[in-house]
Amino acid sequence: MRFVDTNVLLYGISRDASESGKAARAQSLLRDRDLGLSVQVLQEFYVQATRPTRPDALTHGQASGLVESFLRFRVQSVDVRLMRAALVTRDRYRLSYWDAAIIEAARALGCGVVLSEDLAHGQDYGGVQVVDPFRD
Repeated sequence: MRFVDTNVLLYGISRDASESGKAARAQSLLRDRDLGLSVQVLQEFYVQATRPTRPDALTHGQASGLVESFLRFRVQSVDVRLMRAALVTRDRYRLSYWDAAIIEAARALGCGVVLSEDLAHGQDYGGVQVVDPFRD
């Protein structure tokens, strides 16, 4: 199973012509069934998708409807155990807390791969490897 970071969801809804290749790739990925994500990813998606400064901002109803549709994937909750693990990972790998929480949510779901444009492609974080799905 692969873990999807927020940027994949956001490219999946992008109507920006300059992102059409990434949008098509994200939409293809999101048709797969072997995906996981976290409550953090869903929260970040909602906030960024409805941001008033976003050129193709979604309404609350559109974004919350998409969040509901993403619940078809396995979703990892953020709890105390995950937070503590993220703090250790943040320190060990010198990541931001939020990136470490992504890594630890993936680990908690049993995902060996995180699909993300934001983390270092190919980097292995103790058994969780980052793959940039938009890399040529």
